[in-house]
Amino acid sequence: MQQAEPQPRRFAAPVLSALVPVALGAVAVAVTVALMPGITADSGWAILAAAVLIGLFGAVVRPLLVIVLSALGWTGVVLGWLIVQSLLVYAALSLVPGIHVHDFWTAFWASWLGATLMSIGHWAVTAGQPGAVTQHLLRVNRHFRRSVPTSEVPGFVMIQIDGLSAPLARWAVEAGNLPTLGRWLRTGSHTLAEWHAQLPATTPASQAGLLHGASAQVPAFRWYEKTAGRLVVTNHPRDSALVESRCTTGRGLLADGGVSVSNVFSGDAATSLLTMSTVQAKRRPGPARYLSAYLMDPFGLTRSLVLTIGEMIKELYQARRQKLRHVQPRMRRHGSYVLLRGATNVLMRHLNLAIVAEQMMRGAPSVFCDFVDYDEIAHHAGPARPESLASLEGIDGVLATLEEVAASAPRPYHFVVLSDHGQSQGATFEQRYGLRLDDLVERLTDTDQVVVTEENEQEGRARALRAGLTRTPKAPQAEAQPAAKPAPERPEIVIAASGNLALVYFTRLPGRVLLEEIEERHPKLLTGLVEHPGVGWVMVRSRSEGPVVIGRSGRRRLDDDKVEGLDPLLGFGPLAADDLRRHDGLANTGDLVINSLWDPVTQEVAAFEELIGCHGGLGGWQNRPVLIHPRTLSAPGQLVGADAVHHLLCDWMEQVGCRTAKRDLILPG
Repeated sequence: MQQAEPQPRRFAAPVLSALVPVALGAVAVAVTVALMPGITADSGWAILAAAVLIGLFGAVVRPLLVIVLSALGWTGVVLGWLIVQSLLVYAALSLVPGIHVHDFWTAFWASWLGATLMSIGHWAVTAGQPGAVTQHLLRVNRHFRRSVPTSEVPGFVMIQIDGLSAPLARWAVEAGNLPTLGRWLRTGSHTLAEWHAQLPATTPASQAGLLHGASAQVPAFRWYEKTAGRLVVTNHPRDSALVESRCTTGRGLLADGGVSVSNVFSGDAATSLLTMSTVQAKRRPGPARYLSAYLMDPFGLTRSLVLTIGEMIKELYQARRQKLRHVQPRMRRHGSYVLLRGATNVLMRHLNLAIVAEQMMRGAPSVFCDFVDYDEIAHHAGPARPESLASLEGIDGVLATLEEVAASAPRPYHFVVLSDHGQSQGATFEQRYGLRLDDLVERLTDTDQVVVTEENEQEGRARALRAGLTRTPKAPQAEAQPAAKPAPERPEIVIAASGNLALVYFTRLPGRVLLEEIEERHPKLLTGLVEHPGVGWVMVRSRSEGPVVIGRSGRRRLDDDKVEGLDPLLGFGPLAADDLRRHDGLANTGDLVINSLWDPVTQEVAAFEELIGCHGGLGGWQNRPVLIHPRTLSAPGQLVGADAVHHLLCDWMEQVGCRTAKRDLILPG
């Protein structure tokens, strides 16, 4: 048993936490006075008084100004972002005897310089630890806490670390990249388990399962629907809303008052923020309230901006280092990605943290939030590269902060940390062979009517962020928007790639096109595909044999598992055949389902997209996501599929009482 902490230390901790901001504020004011022409101070006491007064104004006056300016819409928020802190600084400097400021514009530039210095100082003093952030979040959300009655019924905070595989999670814990999770595991409060992500191993498919128990509605990250003559891309808000309408029963994971943050689907949450399927549910002329508060908060915004610039500089350095060290495989990391990494890995993370903390202080019964930091970097740098592992530290810091926030929340919270899939590494198909999959298909079919989809996952996240910041959060509608009308002339072949998985559609032929018809129309196609070294296997449905998996040296019938020659699924895992049987029965799966090579020596795959860290198909760690949960909540030995994890999470919430047991409904359609 641990001894009680001595009283002086218990008293000293809050005193020190209060003195640190004052000391940093005084240093920031002193440096600002020294650097800025037009501001002078007669003594150090005057500087200290100015720092204290600026802090008091920020704590008392700013929240009132946020309410007033938010009512003015975007104009008020932008003005607040630009001048609120400047006005407070100007007022404080003008009121303190011994401080002399020339005019407002001098105070304007001084406020930004001082805020930047404060952010750098906080980061340096705390070494990136969450204490200062926690105190700030508790302070800005104290009015919510005061208005919420205390409850003994535990809630659930579910944090998704996008793209993190279970083997890599164990590695990161041992390497010290996940110290908070490591402490939870070592103290025995939590346990780490692995679950199997069925084909396709993508965020939309897994979240359809995790949030709605309906992963079968999503055959890939993007797919073609012949009946509507259109491509469905799940990082388009309109398409994700359509897919959610097919998934929902009204009793998703977050029913009964839950909150969805930065997800693809809402899980039938009462409050849905920055969620792809709901961001266009309702437009409004101004920003959402949570964004107004974030933008007009100098601590949150300036800290995020400083760290965003640091993240972008770090990306330029890391990309250059990979090139100089001749690291393989690697890819070109474009300037647009540098900006996107800064936005998603800092601004998005900080905004998500602020939202989740607020909802906890409001007493939300369940919160599910997707953090994409690791997945974003792993796509471009590689899932096990140093910069990818380092990105996990930021998410671990979020967990540490939320753990501290939970201590002051109106109800106790269980923390569940999980991923939607893992990632597998490898040089891309084009890097290896100098041509893309659509080029190969064109050669083998003698047609120039082959269209390949190219939009990436990250662009969709940026789109959701832009849309979510300017729309009122709203639960999803029961009816989806109508599908687009079929194009007057369809391309002959459409290829939809999801990592190292590709779905091929013969769009002018109705229904599922069978092996015999494909061989008759394109006699070189199947043989040419499976003989290419970059292709692991092709699944196609036969009129006489049912679904068949064809490889370079053999074939496997899925109906009876009869293998001729060498099993093409050898090395792809013990559940590969079950995954393909399931995928063959999904609506809108491809006429051909193509998986890239899997090299058991290098443990690499070859993505059909230009990403060296990928997921979507079979091979490697992409099908091995992680589930870290409280040890007091029991889990079965093996979880197969996101739907199974969904039912487990629902059972846990029903056990503790934060969710009613009404999920045995029939899926629409």
